[in-house]
Amino acid sequence: MASTWSKIAAAGVAVIGLGAVTAWALTKPEPHPENFWANASTPDLAHGEQLFWAGGCASCHAATGAEGDALKVMSGGRALPSPFGTFHIPNISPDPNAGIGGWTLAQFGNAMTRGVGPNGEHLYPSFPYGSYARMSPKDIGDLFAYLKTLPASSNVARPHELGFPFNIRMAVGGWKLLYFSEAPRVELASADEKIRRGQYLVEGPGHCGECHTPRNALGGFESGKWLAGGPNPEGEGKVPGITPSGPIGSWSEADIVNYLETGFTPEYDSAGGAMVEVQKNMAHLPKSDLEAIAAYLKAVPAL
Repeated sequence: MASTWSKIAAAGVAVIGLGAVTAWALTKPEPHPENFWANASTPDLAHGEQLFWAGGCASCHAATGAEGDALKVMSGGRALPSPFGTFHIPNISPDPNAGIGGWTLAQFGNAMTRGVGPNGEHLYPSFPYGSYARMSPKDIGDLFAYLKTLPASSNVARPHELGFPFNIRMAVGGWKLLYFSEAPRVELASADEKIRRGQYLVEGPGHCGECHTPRNALGGFESGKWLAGGPNPEGEGKVPGITPSGPIGSWSEADIVNYLETGFTPEYDSAGGAMVEVQKNMAHLPKSDLEAIAAYLKAVPAL
């Protein structure tokens, strides 16, 4: 009898072990292979600066209230409240110790597009790598090169303040299994080059859906509600929908472009809340990119 129970116990341990191995295989960090970043080629700093503004780097990584040249000091330190706890935004200046000055292009690229940190750890999706995953190696290389030209800061951000189980980084692998994807957020009928460019900017570096799409209890985007608006992920108020059936549905493409350039709506109202910083970032982009964003927002499904 004892032998039978021993066999059952051994079988149970084997099943648990197999389950653990399978879970690890499905949820372990998955950086790109090293040769993936060989396609970045010689960096274009001017284009890297455009991506810096399109990606809203200053809105999160510059000090609160920064203006002018201070917007380019990526010292980090801002607190980002969420339903899961408070995230403290890291330093991404060229400082070799406090920032990313010691990182390789592959480390930076894998953080940006795969949510994998420089030591092979999962990064929390408070950093919008779920959107940046759509960026090309060339764009990542250009952005990385531009960031290295900015002032260094020795500021060290505080650790995240997360309760159990959100403080377990390995659990992020399960989140990625459920929600991380490099596929387009929506399938568009049009093959128009301007709309496709707008899709890349909105779904990729612009990461507009990170605020304008509602989320479920696990922090994943709600299926079928791309850009439909919803509760502010930082906990105060609501973020409007930006599909053709949302508040901007009556705006023309030219109205959207003007809003992104100036911050003024067709009704002579102005951008408010977090959108103030977003608009200031977008105003740095070429008008052709703003026109592409507007064309895409007119082409997405109305929700």
